[in-house]
Amino acid sequence: MSLRDRLAREIALTGPMTVADYVTRCLHDPEGGYYATRPAIGATGDFITAPMVSQMFGELIGLWAVELWQRLGAPERVRLVEVGPGDGTLMADALRAARLAPAFLEAVDLILIEPSAPLRAAQARMLADSDVHPRWVSSLDRIETDAPVILVANEVLDCLPARQFVRTEDGWAERRIGVTDDGALTFGLVKITGGFKRPAFEVEPGQTIEISEQQAAFGRDLATLVKATSGAALLIDYGRARAEAGDTLQALRRHQKVDPLAEPGDADLTQWADFPTVLEAAVHAGADVTGCFGQGDFLRLLGIEHRAERLKASRPDAAPVIDRQLARLTADDHMGVLFKACAIFSPRTLVVPGFEE
Repeated sequence: MSLRDRLAREIALTGPMTVADYVTRCLHDPEGGYYATRPAIGATGDFITAPMVSQMFGELIGLWAVELWQRLGAPERVRLVEVGPGDGTLMADALRAARLAPAFLEAVDLILIEPSAPLRAAQARMLADSDVHPRWVSSLDRIETDAPVILVANEVLDCLPARQFVRTEDGWAERRIGVTDDGALTFGLVKITGGFKRPAFEVEPGQTIEISEQQAAFGRDLATLVKATSGAALLIDYGRARAEAGDTLQALRRHQKVDPLAEPGDADLTQWADFPTVLEAAVHAGADVTGCFGQGDFLRLLGIEHRAERLKASRPDAAPVIDRQLARLTADDHMGVLFKACAIFSPRTLVVPGFEE
C-alpha cells in the first residue's frame, strides 16, 4: 500500500492530521518517506544545496571551523559535528580546506547525524578518502561532552516541520490534512477552542502563522550541548529573521514546486526556518546567540570574494562559472538574503568567526 493510501486510511480512522505530522511522515516514513527511501539531491535530483553550488561554500565552512577551534584555545581534541550532511559534499570540501591546519585535523573527532540510510551511505562514499573518518550517531544527546564541539547544520531547520494556524473572522483555527469523499487528501481548518498561545505580532484575518516545536527543541538541544562542552553551532538555512505571518509549506520535485498533497513521499517537503524561535529557545536554555545575517553578508565576511578571485586566477577558463556560483550564493536575488546564518555558542566570551561586532 502506498504512503498516500496509508495516510488517507489513518486520517479517515483518527481524524485530520496536523501539517507537522504530515510532513514528518512524508519525509521519514520507513516504507515510503522521501529521505528514508529515495532522497534525490543535486542537479539531476529534486533540489540543490549551497555546497553543491560551489566548492567555495564548504571550503569557507572548513576554515570557519579552524578559526573557531583556534579561538577555543586549539584543544587537543575537538568534536566536529554536522547535522544533516546531505551527500557529504560540504564536509568533504571543509576537510580539504582544513588541510591548511594539520593540527586541527589531528584533533578532530568527526561526527555525523543523519536519519536517512541512503544518505548515510552516500556520505560514507564521499568521505571514504578524507583525512578524517566519520562516525554516525542518532541524535545530539549521543555526543560525548568531554571535548569542545564545533557544529554545522546547513539546511536542517527547514526539514523540521511546523504546525499551521489561520486567523479567521471567527477566531483561530488549525490547518490540517483531511480526506475527501473520494479519498483524496485535502487541506481544511479545525477550530481552536482553547490552549492556543496567540502570537505577539499582528495577524490579519486569512493569514497563516507557523509554530514549530521541533525547531524550538533543536535550539534547546544545541544550547544544552554547547553549554556542556563549550563551542558553537552554526545554522544556515532559508527562513525568517523576525516573527511574522506566512504559509511557507512547499514541495519540490525536479527543482519545481508541486502540490504537497499529491504524491506523499515522492517530493521534498520543507517549511521556512524560524530563526527567532530557535534562538529564543537556545537563550532560554542558557546559551548565547549571535545575530542573524544574510548568507551573502556572512560568506563575504568569511572571504568568499577573495576565494573566488584565487580560483579564477588558477582557472581563467572557469571564471564565468565561478562568477555565476558566487552570485548564486551571495546575491540578494538568489541565496544571499533569503538564506541566513546565525550561531548558538558558549561560553559568553567566545567570539564566533563571521559574527564579530
